[in-house]
This record gives sequence, structure tokens and C-alpha cells, in this order.
Amino acid sequence: MIHLYTWATPNGRKISIALEEFELDYQVHPVNISADEQFAPEFLKISPNNKIPAIIDESKGVSLMESGAILLYLAEQTGRFKGDDYWQTIEWLMFQMGGLGPMLGQAHHFLHFNAGKAPYAEERYRNEARRLYGVLDRRLEGRDYLSGSYSIADMAAWPWIARYEWQDIDWSQFPRLQFWYQSIAQRPAVQRGYDVPAIGAVIPLPS
Repeated sequence: MIHLYTWATPNGRKISIALEEFELDYQVHPVNISADEQFAPEFLKISPNNKIPAIIDESKGVSLMESGAILLYLAEQTGRFKGDDYWQTIEWLMFQMGGLGPMLGQAHHFLHFNAGKAPYAEERYRNEARRLYGVLDRRLEGRDYLSGSYSIADMAAWPWIARYEWQDIDWSQFPRLQFWYQSIAQRPAVQRGYDVPAIGAVIPLPS
């Protein structure tokens, strides 16, 4: 049994989606970051950086924080979703961890949660979001997924792209990424994982 400590954020959804895709048994422990539950001493023992998600794999006696590390662990344990080229999968997972997630997170902060307070920051992160979307769109030329076949790299990136409406994105500029987003959104495991721990709905593309 895997114990998942999470909340309904892009980083949290990476792991609930992955656990559904890997078809692993898991138990959800919601950590309400809006109520600062991530700073509880009990959670600090599991996640020394006070961030969700984190897991405890009872069968292996393993405790892990950091979504990228968790995805790599699940792929190694099961031998699944490594993509056609594992190093390319790791490459695009690191792209998400080091660039896509942090930069889109800043876009959310300035464009969605604090709109109008910092015009320079809004423009900076709006432009960076569009640049990163362009990187992904070019990567998907001639391929359906980031590493050939569906992999943990796609699971990592998709929940961040699912917040496109917080990032002022014009989808007409990114047709390949739009197709990728829609195809993954139709996967039953993605739809189940998106609803963990709080009930929500996969965000549709505008018509």
C-alpha cells in the first residue's frame, strides 16, 4: 500500500494521476495547504521541505518527497511508463521540474491570484509561459508524447498545462500541444487522478 499525502494542485495531481495510471493501491491523506497543514510537525517528518506531494510505500519501507523523485521511483518499481527512450523521458521530466512548473507557478501567482499588482512581473511570466508552451509544441512535432510513448514526463507536464486559463494562453499558437492536452485529458486514469483528493473536473478547452 502506498500512502499519498497531497492536495489539489498541479504538483499533487502528478502523483495521483500516476498512481491511477500505474494501477497501484494507494490511500489518500489530504494535506490542506490553504490551512497550512503542510507545516504540521507530523508532515515535516514525511516531507522535510513541507511541500506536497509525498508518499510512504509501506511494502518497501520507503518515504519520498518531491514529485519528480516519486515519479521516477514508481517507474523504476514497476518498469512502466518510461517512454521510448528513458533518458529523453528523464530529460523532459527535468524540464518540467526545473522550468515548466516553477515558471507557470509564478504565472499563476501574478496573473491569477494577484492580477494588477505587479505589471512587470505579469508581463515577464506571461511571456515565459508562452515561451515554454512553444518549447513543448515544437517538441511534439511528429510525435504524440514527449518521449515517444506516454510516460511519466507527460504525467508531470499535463497538470500544469491543465491550468492554461491562469496563464493567458492563446491555444491557436500551439496546435500540437493542444492535441496532446486533449488526448491525455481523455484518459480514464487521468480523469480519476485529477479528482484526488478534492472533487473537481478536468478543465475543457474553450470551444
